[in-house]
Amino acid sequence: MANPGRVDQVDRDTLERRIGPRSFARLLGSWRPVGGRGLAAALTERVRLLVLDGRLPLDTRVPAERELATALDVSRTTVAAAYDTLRAAGFLHSRRGAGSWTRIPSGPPGGADTPTPFSPVTDESLFDLATAAMPSPSDVLRRAAAGALTDLDAHLGGHGYTLTGLPVLRAAIARRFTDRGLPTAPEQILVTSGAQHAIALLLALFTGPGERVVVEHPTYPNALDAIRGRGCRPVPVALGPDPGRAWDLDQLTATVRDTAPALAYLIPEFQNPTGAVMGTDARAGVVDLARRTRTPLIVDETLAELPLDVEAALPVAAHGAQDGSSVITVGSASKVFWGGLRIGWIRSSPTVVRRLAALRPSLDLGGAVLDQLVAARLVGEVEAAAAERRETLRTQRDDLRARLAETFPEWQVPCPVGGMSLWVDLGSPVSSLLAGAARRQDVLLAAGPRFGVDGAFERRLRLPYTLRPDRVASAVERLALAWRTLGSAPHGGESDRIAVA
Repeated sequence: MANPGRVDQVDRDTLERRIGPRSFARLLGSWRPVGGRGLAAALTERVRLLVLDGRLPLDTRVPAERELATALDVSRTTVAAAYDTLRAAGFLHSRRGAGSWTRIPSGPPGGADTPTPFSPVTDESLFDLATAAMPSPSDVLRRAAAGALTDLDAHLGGHGYTLTGLPVLRAAIARRFTDRGLPTAPEQILVTSGAQHAIALLLALFTGPGERVVVEHPTYPNALDAIRGRGCRPVPVALGPDPGRAWDLDQLTATVRDTAPALAYLIPEFQNPTGAVMGTDARAGVVDLARRTRTPLIVDETLAELPLDVEAALPVAAHGAQDGSSVITVGSASKVFWGGLRIGWIRSSPTVVRRLAALRPSLDLGGAVLDQLVAARLVGEVEAAAAERRETLRTQRDDLRARLAETFPEWQVPCPVGGMSLWVDLGSPVSSLLAGAARRQDVLLAAGPRFGVDGAFERRLRLPYTLRPDRVASAVERLALAWRTLGSAPHGGESDRIAVA
């Protein structure tokens, strides 16, 4: 069902992505060269980099020359010269009397608009620098599994189908939300088979084919796959380069206003892949935006329990959306505990939970009872387990950054304050080439375009710091070999077929 209760008079097929002159000026930042010479060349280069980095999404209508000149306080001749150069280089295409739109000259590497999702690679002979996941904390998991076998006896006399989840697990998840500052009742929780299943359920409830879903850019690639699989169109809103102020509320508001999306999907906690954290003001702002525009907002908290250098923030829904009607929170046991434990959850209003449960039989008949019993025990130990995970991740993050700094001094490797991955700037648009070359060295990489729309982020590479410590040195050595042989690597390659967690 597409956004019930909402009346849109807009013909959505006629809507276009555009950026206003003031928003464009903010996005350009400090682009002027020292001394004021070569303004047109500097403007050209900044726009080119914004397109390649995905911060200025493809097929975005840019401001008219006169409007941008006024916003930047330069002559129209300067803007016209920059636009002409960008057209000649293939970064803009124009229609006389209609405007100019961004593009990438040759399209995404390999000729495909989007990477093809495949199952995660399980070949242990490969060096997996694509998957952000860790082995299970075996002792904790074994104890929970042993206890769950005892708990199972009480359930064997029933039919075993749980559309909303076992009461004991729903209560445990609700308590955890309450402990984090978001009062929650068990009736507000629906248990799913992982966060990806939760996203698919919400898409099925709130969207229909052809509708738009606003996403951050870059964003979690499996969410993009789910959006496209539903027949919807992801509408990207670029994240800024400052991890502490990455979300531009003005641009997000303008995008929601102009495109009338059926849904929005955001990752405010250690955003995947950038590691950015949404600030308090921005959290209150997106809640207000969701209410004012009646746009359901999915908040993905999969990584929320993994702050490494900052204090845990209040959940987004705690900023005026406690009932869960406008802000719907998705979580998972995969990152703190284990990916093999396919348990996730949705926190929303009791009404939405009931509607999801009514929809669910078309997709499945509920999760495995034994897995839910294991998870119920684990959620009660989440603080101790997360603390152990954080210590391990902090050590592995620092180790990988040090190795990369020594081996690849030309790369820019920011230090995320939480989560599981580095968002590396390679310095040139060769991410897909590198991923293909690395695969021939038995190293799996998730190329930057996997996290974007329309081939963006060729300058970027996501590198998780979750690989076993005894394999990191060899992985980096092989990655260095791939980097040195980059010139002979063909476009595209096996990297596009790597599923990303």
